[in-house]
Formats: sequence, C-alpha cells, structure tokens
Amino acid sequence: MRAIGYIVATLTSAIVALAAPARAQDVSRQPGPHLRIALVAESDTPKAGSEVAIALDTTPQPGWHGYWRNPGDAGFPAKLDWTLPAGVTVGEPAYPAPQRLLISGLMNYVFERPYAAIVKLKVPRGLAEGTTLPISLHMAYLVCTTQLCGPEQGDFAITLTVGDGAIDPTQRAVFDAWRRALPQPLGAPATYQAANGEVRIAAPYPADAKGEGAYFYPLSREVIDYAAPQMVRRDGDRLILITKGKGGGPIEGVLSVDGRALAMKASPGVVAMGSGPSSGGDWAGAALAFAAAVLGGLLLHVMPCVFPILRLKALSLARAGGDERGPRREALAYASGAVVMCLALGATILALRTGGGVVGWAFQLQDPRVVILLLLLTVGISLNLAGVFELPTPRFASKAGGASGAFATGALAAFVATPCAGPFMGVALGAALVLPWPAALAVFAGLGLGLALPFLLLGFVPALRRKLPRPGAWMEVLRRILSIPMWVTAVALAWLLGKQAGVNGMALALLVALGCGLVLWAVGRRQTRGLAVGAPTILMLVAIATAGVWLMRPVPKIVEVASDQAFSEARLAELRKEGRPVFVYFTADWCLTCKVNERVAIDTDRVQAAFHARKIAVLVGDWTNGDPTLGRFIEAHNRAGVPLYLFYPAGGGAPRILPQILTPSMLEEL
Repeated sequence: MRAIGYIVATLTSAIVALAAPARAQDVSRQPGPHLRIALVAESDTPKAGSEVAIALDTTPQPGWHGYWRNPGDAGFPAKLDWTLPAGVTVGEPAYPAPQRLLISGLMNYVFERPYAAIVKLKVPRGLAEGTTLPISLHMAYLVCTTQLCGPEQGDFAITLTVGDGAIDPTQRAVFDAWRRALPQPLGAPATYQAANGEVRIAAPYPADAKGEGAYFYPLSREVIDYAAPQMVRRDGDRLILITKGKGGGPIEGVLSVDGRALAMKASPGVVAMGSGPSSGGDWAGAALAFAAAVLGGLLLHVMPCVFPILRLKALSLARAGGDERGPRREALAYASGAVVMCLALGATILALRTGGGVVGWAFQLQDPRVVILLLLLTVGISLNLAGVFELPTPRFASKAGGASGAFATGALAAFVATPCAGPFMGVALGAALVLPWPAALAVFAGLGLGLALPFLLLGFVPALRRKLPRPGAWMEVLRRILSIPMWVTAVALAWLLGKQAGVNGMALALLVALGCGLVLWAVGRRQTRGLAVGAPTILMLVAIATAGVWLMRPVPKIVEVASDQAFSEARLAELRKEGRPVFVYFTADWCLTCKVNERVAIDTDRVQAAFHARKIAVLVGDWTNGDPTLGRFIEAHNRAGVPLYLFYPAGGGAPRILPQILTPSMLEEL
C-alpha cells in the first residue's frame, strides 16, 4: 500500500507540473536548488584520533520542503555519498524531529524550516599536525511543494586540517543549538502491543510532566498507518499512544512531546490501557517534590559552608532573653531571605532553559567569574568570624531591628549551599524542571524553607532557645572556631578556580582575595579606634572585586580521565553492545557531594577491585564547565544536576539510578 501511495503521489505531481504550470508558477518557477545546503565543521582543526561534528546546514526555499529519514507516505530520504581521505570514517546523520504535512490523505514527514543534520567524522590516529583532510559529499534528495516534486542533487566540499581540535566559542554555540534540536535518548525501554489493526505504544514519561503535543514519528517502516490520528492517554509514568497499524519487530522512532524530541525503541509486549489524564497529577507530583526539597534543604546544614552561618544565627538568638518578638522577626526574615534566593535561582534556571539553555542546579558555579565573587565573599565571612573586622550595620537595618541582616544571612546561606545536591534534592529538582512553572517555583521555595527550618523552630519555640548555652566569652571562642570551615570552603573555591581558569586564574583570585583581606584588616583597625568604615573603603573593595572579575578568564578543561573512561553516548552504546555491565557517574569539581562519594566509595581499592573482577566498565561525565551534551543526558534522567550515578546491567535493560550518597558496599553489590 505504501508503494502504491508513493507511485500515486509521484504521478500526481508530474501531472500537475505538466498540465497546470501557471498555477504553481510563483513557487515552482523559482531557480534551484530549492534546499540551500552547506557543510559546516565544528572544528576546522580536528585532533588526530578524535571525532569532529559536521553539520549539513539546510535552509529550504519558501514554499519547498525536504524529507526526513522516513519520508512517510511519499517521497524518499536524502542519499549521502561521501568521498573521504584514507582512514577517515563517517557515521549516520542525526536529524531533528520533522514536521507533519498531510496532503490528500497522505502523511509526509518533512522539513519546511531551516534545520541541520549532524554526522560524526572520525579522524584516524597517527596523522601529523598540518595534514589536510579534503571532505566531499554528493547528495541526492527530493524537494517538493504542496503541488509538485522534483529530485535534486548537489556536490559539497570542505577541507579540514589536523591540529589541536580547538573549537571557536561562537561555532560551539551554533552546534549546541543544532544539537538541542536532535532527539535525545529516552533512557528507558518502551513497549508496544499490536492487535486487530491497532497499535498501542507505551513510552516511559514522568507523571508530573505535562505531556503536551505528544506525537510519535516512526523510523521503522510499514508498522503504523502514518496518516491515522494518534490518540494519547496518560497512565502514571507512561504515555500511551494509540493509532492504526500492524506492528512487527521492534519499533524505532522519535517521540515529540513538551517541545522535546526523544529517541525511543519499543519492543513487543502487553500494554494495558491507562485511565487517562488526571487533573491532579501535576500537583500531586509537585507536593511530593516539595516535601523532598524541604528534606534536601534541611540536610544541607551539615555542609561546611552552611554550618557556621546557622550556628552563628542560632547563637544570636541566645542573646534575645525573654523577648519573643525579636527572635520571631529574625527567624521570618532569615527564612524569607533563603526562600527568595532559592526562588531567584530557580526562576533563572527555568528562564534559561526556556530560552534553550542546558543548565541545572549550581549552574552559576560553571562560570569562574561567579566563583571568584563567591571566593571573595567567603574570605570576607571568614575574616569576620575570625574577629578581624565587624560588619557595619546600616541605619535602615538598625531601624528594622536586625531583620535586614537576618534576611541577607538567609539569602547568603542559600547561595553558598548551591554547590551541593544531597539526598532528596536530586529527585526534587529534577521533577521541578518538568513541572508547570508555578509548581516548579514551589519546589525551589521548598528548598529554601528546608534551609530555614531549624532557625524558624528556634525563633518560634522558646523551649528550644532555652536549651542553648547562656551567652558568654565562650561565644567569641566558638565564633573563631567556626571560621575554620569557612576557610575550608574558601580553599575549595580556590581549587575550583584552578580547575576552571588554570594556575594563573587561581593566582589572580588569591591576589584579589589578599587585596580585599588587607582592606578589611584596615577596616578592623579603624573600628578599634571608633572610626566608621567610610565610603572610600567600600569603593575600594568594589574596585578590587570588579578588577578580579574582569580579568578572570576560563581556560579549556583538561580531561583527567582516561580516554576510554570519558563518557559519551557512543561509547556507552559500544559497551552495551558488547554485553558488558557499565557504571556511569556524572560529577563536577564544584560538587562537594560528588567529591566525597569519589573519595570514600568510587575510588577505593575495594570497589575498583570488584569492578575489575566483574568486568564492569566505568564511564565518567565531567560537568564542571556545563557541557550541554552531558546536561541534556542528565536532564533525560530527570535530574537537575550532579551527582548522577547509573548502572547498566549486562545484556541490556534499563539503567538503575543509584542514590546520591554512595557507600563501598553499595557499589560492590553491583
């Protein structure tokens, strides 16, 4: 039937072209080619032994369209004939999801808007730098309007030079935008059932995601009726698509849903009908994510950068005596600061993702300019705790009775806690990224509430405050002791800058921190003589910090893992094809939880020996600098950031998502 449909469509096009040329004159008489195609390389100087992405940047003429890998009821896909230097190989092109075009009952999968197909070009090892690589492509393709079709062909060429593999930031941004349009792996197996001319496809999809605009584009031929409507139902963590067809073997294709394209493969099985969409599903999921966020925020208080801040605020309540209004006002202000900061960070993440960015929790720490500001802030807090200077209280803050300072402290605690994603947080923040935006912001607010909860309890429960030690000289001693974990945090941030900006960048940050430290020391000396801080001092601090941010420059990250351990979806697919079990973990230099897990669990001799004995392959995804490819893979597993730990069993099957806190015994049991 498909062959007959194709013949009818082609004959119809020919008849229209011969019998009614005037009717199609406005479009059909335009000079060809009707697809403007250009070969574009992500790097003009690929490194020997590496892969380089080549894009077929395609722009259809207005009124014309090209065809997807599966053209549908009519047409044919583009045929690519490469001419490559010896040893150079090229993979299959990856296309974005197409558009649908229904003409006279025939469904066509087409591209009417600009798009880019991307192929991976493999450069062999051993080539000397400066070796030229001429790449040629002969391409035959079909172009059509709604009234006629015609085959076209073109020859395209590009010359690469073996070099250091450097990628221009502007070119990287262009390719990242093209990659965002490509289908991402669904990450879990799908199932379909075919009976009585009907096909039901059950695709795993979070129950708390919208599921809007779901449509399945099949790559497998002759398994479903392309022109038949597709009915969609929700069943918990599944989307069920129902359409006409006969099935047959595994069905591969692309699921377009919520503005995303997901590559999936469905195997024959039993698909029970769902009960349909639930009006309260989104908010039920949001309630669970909110509770998880509150617990996650509560657990952040064991982190060295948050611990001193909470303890200092708790001790400040010990001075309150019998006054109840002051502690409550400070507790509410502290909670407001934490919640507002988490809402601001969450809103920024959602806005960036709406604009096409691939960002997650702690996204700001991927920029060394933000890290140096956080380092200077941490150094200032450490010096304050150590008694070098006292924070001056503005007039408006004193009139507010300490509420302004408490608000700022709560916001600070939330901001410095962002490098961490502990238990409960990963699931909560991952859910927030697929919930409607009001529910997502509620989840981020829950994280701030969890951060503020201990201080709220101290402010509103006098019995808890009475258990605090009486004020005395010991509080100053404890204050000095609490500066130690803040100094540890500053050291960690300096180390992170060394990773992001190199030794020179770290040295610059330490020099700027020294300058700020000297100014704050001078402030302390003035305060001991009863003098005010003064506007010139504040301007000097701002000038030093601004100079540090302006001079800070990131450097390309040096991959510290073996090339065979660096994560890529292609490498993962190779290992799974070999039938090997695979342990994949995603980490970042700024993620404290990640580094603790690596030190106490992953990199221990016992675990490494167990992995070696069972031939478990290990792949590492380093997300320190916000690699968008890794970001999309992490997002596909409903996580907003790192750490993420996946175990793929031998012989195939869906991955097992491990907890965010690992133990050696947990990994040995794999």
